[in-house]
Amino acid sequence: MKKIAEILRSKKGFSAAPLAVVIALVGMMFFVVLWQVVRLITISAGVKDALQSAVISTLVDNYSNVYDGIREGYSGGYRFAGNSWKTAISAGDIYGRLDELLGLKNTGGKHAKISSNSVEYSVYGLSVNVDNAQFAPNSNEIKQFSATSYITLEVPLSFCGNLLPPMKVDLCVRSKFTPKF
Repeated sequence: MKKIAEILRSKKGFSAAPLAVVIALVGMMFFVVLWQVVRLITISAGVKDALQSAVISTLVDNYSNVYDGIREGYSGGYRFAGNSWKTAISAGDIYGRLDELLGLKNTGGKHAKISSNSVEYSVYGLSVNVDNAQFAPNSNEIKQFSATSYITLEVPLSFCGNLLPPMKVDLCVRSKFTPKF
């Protein structure tokens, strides 16, 4: 650092133009990296919000099965079938809703967002655990009708060509059903 300061202060006819070009290139690389980080954060937040919206839509679709039990007490979606009570909930088509919300295309195992003939990001490995409320809950522990979903997000990085591996992150979304009335 001292050497650079001496070079800038010296009056030996040294041109500061090469140093200015180096500083400009380093600054541009810093902003490109910062842009990539903001891009990754924005994509992951959008996918997480869309997944939560798709899961909540599925929970709302189960409204008719769950409402009667919640209205009369604290239980979730159950139906009397034969001689016993059976769970009456459905996981729905969450991938279909995600495809619709995010504009994804199924590319053989992965659902990808494709723009200008390149993959912007892809999601796969969806796992949804729908937790039905207890049929006859303990007064101390009342479990709500909810869903926990996991999905893997893969975003190819576009810095310095294709030298870097894609970012892979597992997103977890928890959603609960709460009746309005």
